[in-house]
Amino acid sequence: MSAIQIAQDAVNLNQGLSLIGYGLGAIGPGVGVGLIFAAVINGTARQPEAQSKLMAIAWQTFVLVEVLALIGLVLFFIASA
Repeated sequence: MSAIQIAQDAVNLNQGLSLIGYGLGAIGPGVGVGLIFAAVINGTARQPEAQSKLMAIAWQTFVLVEVLALIGLVLFFIASA
């Protein structure tokens, strides 16, 4: 085996690991979004007049959580390049 082939194998391994890492990293934002909107549903059921305030807060936190997923996606493409 030449040094070039060993380096190419390492690159292929890096792409696979970055794919697994992004998959694991996407679990967190997925759970976070579920918890955010579960809390909104629960709060609206308890106090219906607060729905507009709860939804405003929910959308803001939803955006913050989704930014984490997008950062993970960007890091996946950087690692696999």
